[in-house]
Amino acid sequence: MTRIFDVIFSVLGLVVASPVLLFIYVAGLFDTGSPLFKQERVGRHKKPFVLVKFRTMTVGTASVATHLAASASVTRMGAFLRRTKLDELPQLWNVLKGEMSLVGPRPNLFNQSELIVEREALGVYTVRPGITGLAQVAGIDMSTPALLAETDAKMIRELSLPMYFKLIFQTIAGKGSGDRVVH
Repeated sequence: MTRIFDVIFSVLGLVVASPVLLFIYVAGLFDTGSPLFKQERVGRHKKPFVLVKFRTMTVGTASVATHLAASASVTRMGAFLRRTKLDELPQLWNVLKGEMSLVGPRPNLFNQSELIVEREALGVYTVRPGITGLAQVAGIDMSTPALLAETDAKMIRELSLPMYFKLIFQTIAGKGSGDRVVH
């Protein structure tokens, strides 16, 4: 039901935001020398896919969940991109390719075994992961695996077209804290 909106909005988003994407890319060349960040994540049915984001941390930062990363590794530009959620824009490409949805559980890393167990038990991997979701607008991140999995499962059970749009608009309006980094 939401796939058609995913395709329409990801195409529109990529076209409309292309000047912003280009600007952030060029600024990222000066910030880190490598503006795009690619990382293997757990997708639908636990199949791996490569998530694309704008880089917010220094090159060479350990591949761990954001809440485990040191705040010193976040660049000044990266802090701005995280706060405004602009670092997520390249994921529109993942949505267009069908690896992700605009709304769904945030895709985790394969080394987050506790979260994988919790999500698997609740059937969270039966849907495409998303750029945003109920947990994100509620400020729940991957540092609380059981709560995150329960919130994801609740969203999957209750997801309707109005809720899909509500979560997108809440994210655009800045609701939620984004990925937490230890200070």
